[in-house]
Formats: sequence, C-alpha cells, structure tokens
Amino acid sequence: MKKITIFTSGVSKGNPGPAAIGVQVVDARGSVLRGEAQAIGNANSTFAAYNAALLGLQLAREVFGKSTKDLQVELHLDNDRVKKQLNAELPITEPGFVPYFIEIHNLKVAYFPKLTIHLARPEHNKVAHSLALHQLSTPLDLTE
Repeated sequence: MKKITIFTSGVSKGNPGPAAIGVQVVDARGSVLRGEAQAIGNANSTFAAYNAALLGLQLAREVFGKSTKDLQVELHLDNDRVKKQLNAELPITEPGFVPYFIEIHNLKVAYFPKLTIHLARPEHNKVAHSLALHQLSTPLDLTE
C-alpha cells in the first residue's frame, strides 16, 4: 500500500489578523509531491488550520486522482485543537468551523478511508510552516 504524508500549517498575525496556510505532500521516501501556500485574508489560527487541512487533502486528490482510496494518508496539523476536533476528541464550539469539519469528513469518507490525523512535530513541519509564513511576509498586490 502506498503511503503519503501531508504536512500543514496555518498561521495568523494578530489572531485574528492576516492569515496564511502552507501545505507539503510527501511520499514514503520523503520526496515532495506537491507544495502550496496561500494568503487567506483575516482569520484566526484555528480557521487557518482548517483551511490548511482542507487544501492538503485537495492537493492529494489532484496528485493521485481516483487512486486516493488505496493510499495510507497521514495528515499532520500544527494546531492541536483542530487535530482533536477532526479526530472527535474535542467538540467544535465555534459554529463557523462546522462547514470545514464536514467538508474534511466528507473527503475522508469519499476519498481517504485510510486517513489518520496527527499533531505535527515542529521539526518535521518546517517546510509547510515556512510556506505559510512566507505568504504573510509578501506584500499584497492590490493592482490585480
């Protein structure tokens, strides 16, 4: 069985404030399959973490298409609260997070039945975190 790991990071300056996410998808040998970062506007760190998890699963679907059901997928989050909520260890008390929880749950059921969700160790999550931080340090282009 093929194994991939998705590392995610959601950051916010001000909490809430300008926020960004970073994601890195790697195979079992550590080869990078996909990486992406996005500025997501003003948000808190929990909202950013949910967005990062969602983006990570979407990127894995883009890379593997219909074969995602055969993958053993580890999703590593840098937010313990979101990890616990997605693993049903902690209730969601903020109604705004429920749609993200449902979307991630639906992706798990439909495409990632072998998904496990973990808290990322900082030393293993450096790239995803750097991607997110870089988005916060890049000035917004308001001419587009």
